[in-house]
Amino acid sequence: MEQKQIKHTELTFQLIVESSPNAIVLVNKEGKIAYVNNQTEKLFGYTKVELVGQLVEMLIPTRYSENHPGFRNTFFTSPKVRSMGVGRELFALRKDNTEFPIEIGLNPIVTVDGTMVLASIIDITERKKAEERFRLVVESAPNAMVLVNHEGIITLINRQTETLFGYERIELVGKKIEILLPERFSKHHPEHRTSFFRTPQTRSMGAGRNLFARKKDGSEIQVEIGLNPIDAVEGQLVLVSIIDITDRKKAEERFRLVVESAPNAMILVNHEGVINLINKQTEILFGYERSELIGKKLEILLPERFSNQHSTHRNDFFKKPQTRSMGKGRDLFAKRKDGTEVQVEIGLNPIETAEGQLVLASIIDITERKIQEMILKKQVELETKNKELEQFAYVASHDLQEPLRTVSNYMQIFEEDYLAHLDDDARKYIHSVNNATKRMSTLVKALLDFSRLGRNSKLAHVDCNELIDNVVSDLQTLIKRTNSIIHVAEMPSLNLYEVEIGQLFQNLISNAIKFQEKNSTPEVHIYSKNVNGKWQFSVRDNGIGITPAHFERIFDIFQRLHATAEYEGSGIGLANCKRIVELHQGEIWVESTLGKGATFNFTIPPLTI
Repeated sequence: MEQKQIKHTELTFQLIVESSPNAIVLVNKEGKIAYVNNQTEKLFGYTKVELVGQLVEMLIPTRYSENHPGFRNTFFTSPKVRSMGVGRELFALRKDNTEFPIEIGLNPIVTVDGTMVLASIIDITERKKAEERFRLVVESAPNAMVLVNHEGIITLINRQTETLFGYERIELVGKKIEILLPERFSKHHPEHRTSFFRTPQTRSMGAGRNLFARKKDGSEIQVEIGLNPIDAVEGQLVLVSIIDITDRKKAEERFRLVVESAPNAMILVNHEGVINLINKQTEILFGYERSELIGKKLEILLPERFSNQHSTHRNDFFKKPQTRSMGKGRDLFAKRKDGTEVQVEIGLNPIETAEGQLVLASIIDITERKIQEMILKKQVELETKNKELEQFAYVASHDLQEPLRTVSNYMQIFEEDYLAHLDDDARKYIHSVNNATKRMSTLVKALLDFSRLGRNSKLAHVDCNELIDNVVSDLQTLIKRTNSIIHVAEMPSLNLYEVEIGQLFQNLISNAIKFQEKNSTPEVHIYSKNVNGKWQFSVRDNGIGITPAHFERIFDIFQRLHATAEYEGSGIGLANCKRIVELHQGEIWVESTLGKGATFNFTIPPLTI
């Protein structure tokens, strides 16, 4: 019965050994092979008959076989389950004398024939090839590569790591990864490492933070780090890819400084329309703080009527990015924080970065340019009108004056030769004709003077105090005759057309004195003030005033509100005033209440000589 039990046990053992995926060799303490399985035959190329009873050293390369009996005796002295040759590379020898790398597990077994060792042999040739391929890939990588275990021990580095950090390979392998970290980071690094191994996944390290590494000489470099978990025989490892971005950061800083110092608003935008960078000029132009724009969609700076279509235009640009102006042939507008709009020109410049394709938008406020263009257009229109007026004035001065002189001469002869023969009605009619002829001649002369305003004038720096004193002095006869009171406040010195501006003040002051109720005392106040960089002059009187319906009309040529018998004049004085103000690129207007006087205001912007 006991013999039967032993046979059953041996059969069970044999079945277990034969079903093993590894080669199994049973060896006694003399080193003789007592049993092998089918996998051993396949692995070594021997049959069982050729192996059983032979010394196990026949499966070991000669360079190892001499020392093997000593190792075997040591094992049998204190037999226990363990791997063989820990820390050493082991090789086995096939029947054809080829060698291959192996791993061996030793298991002591007590049998009826005494203690034996059951050796489990694994061919690790393919694993070694894979490890070598991995090593070669790591070695040929363009970046520094460091393989680290869960304890933070460096198990492998490549040549780029030596180059980057200045260490020899032997100085790093087996050391803690903290050797490559600045002290301010190394204290907390084990916590981060433990956290990574808890849920290992491919990712960048320290996302959103500036990372630094330390070289052998103690100097620091700014880096980007990628973490890749790897399952290895010895457990979970992490392959660390390290890129020195010091030069990139310097380039980015130079780029940032160039953008910051640009005279125009500069905005860096990604393909999704998110603002990555702006400069100080952008804050000034749009009225936003930097923090209010970074990370926001560019549409925040666009009027609503343009923002809906902008994403389509942006996508079209990123499909074929090239340096060009935006919205060619169209008027472009941007929106400030306060909701006001500004007319702009925009230049687009595609830029390749580590984050992908970006576009740098250069934005120029062309509001002032458009104003100047409008002013220039008006000046051209005014010059055209002036030429037409000059042409008309030439006709008036030559073609109209001549028949007027003829009529006047014949009327003079008629009066001298026939006046005595005429009755009172005829004399009255002749007197009316003479007055009409003289008035017509005066109007033609006034029209000619109007057309010549500013034709040959030049800007000069003028003291307005002195200029108005001279005008008031020239009007002394009128002032004394009407007992007028003139008040003149302190005046500025400006670049002006001196003769014309004198005519302007003379017209306004004389009108203020003239358009009064009978027997009243004219009182005129002349003063000025600076309004938004322009000088505003005012001439205020206590005269008869003007109804609002006539505020615009009075500045038109030959427009009179009163009959000549009431108030003398040609109806061209205020038209002259308007023309002189427009010559200075200013504006003129009146404020008045009927019966309570009027105030004539005009502005003079800064003019360059």
